[in-house]
Amino acid sequence: MVNKLENSGIGKLLQTNRLFKVGEITLLFVAVFVFISLIGPLVGDHPILKQAVVWVANIIMLIYVWIGLKLRGESFAHFGLTFRRISWRESLKVFLLSLLVFVLAIAGFIIGSIIMANITGIPENSSMGGYDYLKNNMGMLLLTLVGVYIVSSFGEEVVYRGFLINRIIEIAGDTTRGSIIAVIASSVIFGLVHYEWGPMGIVQTFFMGLALGICYIKLKKRLWILILAHAYMDTILMVQMYMASG
Repeated sequence: MVNKLENSGIGKLLQTNRLFKVGEITLLFVAVFVFISLIGPLVGDHPILKQAVVWVANIIMLIYVWIGLKLRGESFAHFGLTFRRISWRESLKVFLLSLLVFVLAIAGFIIGSIIMANITGIPENSSMGGYDYLKNNMGMLLLTLVGVYIVSSFGEEVVYRGFLINRIIEIAGDTTRGSIIAVIASSVIFGLVHYEWGPMGIVQTFFMGLALGICYIKLKKRLWILILAHAYMDTILMVQMYMASG
């Protein structure tokens, strides 16, 4: 089916037509919003099923992005995501850079917290009630971490940094100005998709996304570094939820 679509010219239009590029981004988030809106109410307030809906939505996004790449005749390497073997020295360099990105992303998260605290005058915390099922449940913690590494650490970096930043640069222009627009726009979207975390969470994740987006550009789109940094943050978050008192 992908080959047929590519032969029909859709792949070429996605590469050259700005309207198709905008449509590709728009359709992705409209489709996921519709999916969550339709399926979300069916699972009610069950925390595990609610989380499962989000995971499935992220997997749908990954598949969508992959199809878009195939239609263009590209691969994930276009986003800076390769699967080649690297030397131990290069592995060490990637690890150390991922720690630096992790620190910068946490700093962005903290800046968002400070800004919101000054705006609202209340040190509001993000709403994390959806993870209550992790409290004192080691089995669910380990299972959740596996899922989070795939759909959040990996999936969100592919979608919100790899896909969004590159596609917006194609629309805005491959210039410094285009990169700035792409990083800011992707960070705004990244913050908004975390709306369930409340206003504080939206602002926190916006600034975290801003730090990750800047690092993505500065590190010449070496996506694995961001994926690792994101995994460190997700691990800390999940362990905090696990250790939280009832």
